[in-house]
Amino acid sequence: MSDMRVRLITLAAALLLTGCAELLNVLQTTTNVPLTESEVIAGLKEALIIGSSNSAKILSAENGYFGDAAVKILLPDEARVIVDNISRIPGGSQLIEDVILSINRAAEDAAGDVAPIFAESIKQMTVKDAFNILNGADNAATTYLHSTTFEALYHLFKPRIENSTRKKIVGGISARDSWDALTGKWNDLAGSPAGRLAGLKPVNADLDDYLTSRALDGVFLKAGQEELKIRKQVSARVTPLLKRVFGSLDA
Repeated sequence: MSDMRVRLITLAAALLLTGCAELLNVLQTTTNVPLTESEVIAGLKEALIIGSSNSAKILSAENGYFGDAAVKILLPDEARVIVDNISRIPGGSQLIEDVILSINRAAEDAAGDVAPIFAESIKQMTVKDAFNILNGADNAATTYLHSTTFEALYHLFKPRIENSTRKKIVGGISARDSWDALTGKWNDLAGSPAGRLAGLKPVNADLDDYLTSRALDGVFLKAGQEELKIRKQVSARVTPLLKRVFGSLDA
């Protein structure tokens, strides 16, 4: 047998084997064999971990919060009185802009730490939870995660936020400094004879508490968007397990 013929036979065999491997992969991901409990749980945990990791990556980037109207953090409701009366404070408009930018930068700085916190929380999912989530609404996994982990995540995440609000991230000034400058000037005005006569009220909102809650709201919103991608877009199912578990919903 000539060398050329041997090479042709070898190439044909390689192509055949490659085709068989691809066919096997297709069969494994599209087969109607019922999902096992362990597959469903593992698949949903994987989806939640991937979704939370992706959302943390999006939000921790510059302008992850500040540049996205859906998650941008504005001043607390308690500070509405300042916004409504900003002309009474010298340089007030700029102070508000500085605070909003700073608190969003602090949230972006802290968001990078959320994925490991989620990963630890996801471990508690039960078999019943998993099947309810799989066959539930498009945001069922995220809703479950919010209802079962928000309080624990809050206490774990708040120290990250507190640390971030004290970092001098914007122009050498921290979010805490910007907030204190804004509320300090307002409270001085509210406490003055003229302020009391005008009925102005001081603002004493807990910045770290407020920012932690709003930052986590943004994390869950983005996690829900990532979950929807995995449920609806085949290309977002980046592992064989995700393809099998969520592929079962396509039919």
